Amino acid sequence: MAEVMKLAAKFTAPGEQHALLGRLIGEWDATIQITMGPNPAPPTKGKATFAWKVDGRWVEGSFSGSMMGMPMTTYSWLGYDNFKQSYVWTAIGSLDTTMTHAEGDLTPDGESLLMYGTLDEYLTGEHDKMVKYAWRFISEDEIVVEVHDLPIGEENTKVIELRYTRAKGGR
Repeated sequence: MAEVMKLAAKFTAPGEQHALLGRLIGEWDATIQITMGPNPAPPTKGKATFAWKVDGRWVEGSFSGSMMGMPMTTYSWLGYDNFKQSYVWTAIGSLDTTMTHAEGDLTPDGESLLMYGTLDEYLTGEHDKMVKYAWRFISEDEIVVEVHDLPIGEENTKVIELRYTRAKGGR
């Protein structure tokens, strides 16, 4: 039984990959900008909060702001799956009834988290459209999350940019 428990700890205990998620924890001012075609929409403002959940295993995020003139709230969970050896993320929001999933890994320099998943694009009727999420850790006080629509092609695939700037006293 001791050997089984030792093996289980390898897959169940939080580790250094979980600790790296600590850079998200806090209160953030946010801007969100949509790019469809050559002219990006003006950025809109929002607020975000990230907090540890389940004993340092998961980071829960909440965002409130607007997109395309509509108020929105989203909730997300980000963690590291020791068994998959991959970061995993899921999100839900007030603009639709979908649940989005992605998984991926840190770049070798640890400055970006690249995740891939699918989403259903109800405005175009597309199911399981491939999407890339790039979390760019610019500094302790700035994070940029890019959403890339991969079926567009190989260039100019970024359709959403969400920029987090740590709120004053938001740590």
